[in-house]
Amino acid sequence: MTNSSADYRNTLGIFPTGVTVITTLDQQGVPAGFTASSFNSVSLEPRLVLWSLDKSSSLIPVFEKADNYAIHFLSKDQVDISNTFASSVQDRFADAAWNLSDTQLPILSDCAAHLECIARHCYEGGDHLIFVGEVVHHQCDQDKTALAYHRGNYSECAPID
Repeated sequence: MTNSSADYRNTLGIFPTGVTVITTLDQQGVPAGFTASSFNSVSLEPRLVLWSLDKSSSLIPVFEKADNYAIHFLSKDQVDISNTFASSVQDRFADAAWNLSDTQLPILSDCAAHLECIARHCYEGGDHLIFVGEVVHHQCDQDKTALAYHRGNYSECAPID
């Protein structure tokens, strides 16, 4: 048994996670976003969620200054969106269908669900920053199957009969 970083990553990969894209507008009003699997609900009252971002990301200053952001639960048909927002492409929104919400957040189309959040807290978390947001609006399409990530591959969530 080893304790290498690769072994640790493989151990964590056994646990399936949802695939999200987190978006906001930067200080100049330009949409910014990235793919994250580090999402979790924190509290139902108040409605709090958390996610994390690697400290080496160029988006750290954008999200540290953001007053709000949207969290999108991708559908199983949005692997390309996940890959684009996980890449180093300069304009990740170029080929994505999206619009501005009433709260002036970039909302991706055709997701299984999305949450619009007010930024509440940001904490140090090793090589990541942990962001906590309060959900002020949410929308869900119950007919869509969520995209998941498991053992280094995309997968889908399905009930066990």
